[in-house]
Amino acid sequence: MNRRFTLITLALTATLAFFLGLVVGGPLTPAPMASASTTETAAAARRGPVPALGVVNFADVVGRVNAAVVNIDATSRGRHHLPAWHPPLDPFKSPDRGTPRDQQRDPPRRGAGSGFIIDSAGLILTNNHVVEGAERLTVKLSDGRSLHARIIGTDPDTDIALIKVESPTPLPAAPLGDSSSLRVGEWVCAIGNPLAYEHSVTVGVVSYVGRKLWDPALDEYIQTDAAINFGNSGGPLINARGEVIGINAAISSRATSIGFAVPINQATAVLPQLKARGHVSRGYMGVKLKELDPDLERSLKLGHVEGALVEDVTEGSPGDRAGIRTYDVIQGVDDRKVETDDDLIRTVSAKEPGSIARLRLLRDGHPQTIAVKLAERPTKPSGDDVVPSSQRDGGARTQPVPIGLTVRELDKDTIGRLGIPRKISGVLITQVELLSPAYDGEIERGSVVMEINRARVSSVEDYRRLTGATRPGDPLTFYLYVPSGGRHQLATIQVEGQ
Repeated sequence: MNRRFTLITLALTATLAFFLGLVVGGPLTPAPMASASTTETAAAARRGPVPALGVVNFADVVGRVNAAVVNIDATSRGRHHLPAWHPPLDPFKSPDRGTPRDQQRDPPRRGAGSGFIIDSAGLILTNNHVVEGAERLTVKLSDGRSLHARIIGTDPDTDIALIKVESPTPLPAAPLGDSSSLRVGEWVCAIGNPLAYEHSVTVGVVSYVGRKLWDPALDEYIQTDAAINFGNSGGPLINARGEVIGINAAISSRATSIGFAVPINQATAVLPQLKARGHVSRGYMGVKLKELDPDLERSLKLGHVEGALVEDVTEGSPGDRAGIRTYDVIQGVDDRKVETDDDLIRTVSAKEPGSIARLRLLRDGHPQTIAVKLAERPTKPSGDDVVPSSQRDGGARTQPVPIGLTVRELDKDTIGRLGIPRKISGVLITQVELLSPAYDGEIERGSVVMEINRARVSSVEDYRRLTGATRPGDPLTFYLYVPSGGRHQLATIQVEGQ
């Protein structure tokens, strides 16, 4: 009996010990296996911590940067309107851009904006449109002091300005980040002085990266839904790490949640020139580019290629003198590869005017190298004009419904009235149907069709032959001359069914 009792006791003790082991040791689950995501996590850790959704403490972020944000008052005696903003472009406008007043008997004017200190010696970044035309600049610091500022340099093309104040003591500076690593959906906050409410903070996300507003050649605006209002111009857009990644510059006139900021990398790239020269010089070739897409590649029989397609060459420009032609695909500059239009623009703009750029390009499928001596890029490139509505229709017509164009022969009266150069030949577009492929392709009434898929168009009969042989879904690339702007244009459309 004692022996049986002893065995039962030992069994109960072993069972109890087993369950206690489970509690102490944890669940019986296998150890996690290493995977590719482990490498990604390690790489992310090396880049620095990215706060997760809902974890970002913007109170800490603002606490580190707020002292470097300043209020800027710009005043003028009124001899000139202040400021001389970019031409209005609806629906976009800058938070501080207004309608210029009559220059005669113009009373003294005062504008307000924001800025942020980038070094302890008193250098401040802001927007060009905040200080443009100002005769007196006053900067109010976060500690309440007001100091006079002077302009060190401005860059109207990117709406950036560098100003400086003199302070007997070092000033707090905002840390600058890397806007090239910015991702859509990332948390950001804006600090500024909207409507004179100093050091106001708003929070949102990055809505888009690389938005084009005024100048497609240089614009790379960051779009955000963080509230940006009048007076926010020039203030910092800040990421969750407390780094400035943009300069708040513009808002949409049609919405309250669409704002735009100049990427900080664009500002830091021109800082050396602003400090040394007071302005920015950029290389310039004088070519207009067209983005390559599958339809354009197929219609021009290019195959799949990377590079920047030349749409037009300005007469007398460096590109014209070097022999660059329409349809050339520029694939490299010196030792740098060109994959897109933006690659080419950035590479050429970064070079000094007067320097030589060696272009690697494809012409009719054959590689070539061309040397171009760059000029200085014009400060404000001319925009596209609207074709005058007074242009009359007349003469022989043809209107292929699947395309949406009505064209007629060019006559001497039309050539003289529109100022079309003698070397231009083709057929005149007299009508563009709404909601047609031509309308979607932004082909303008009053333009001259010179080529279709690189085949010359000398008459209406040529036009009918080239368009009549197409089938629904075929791409057509039109080489056009636009008299209103004195420029050439490539437009690609897809033929629709009857």
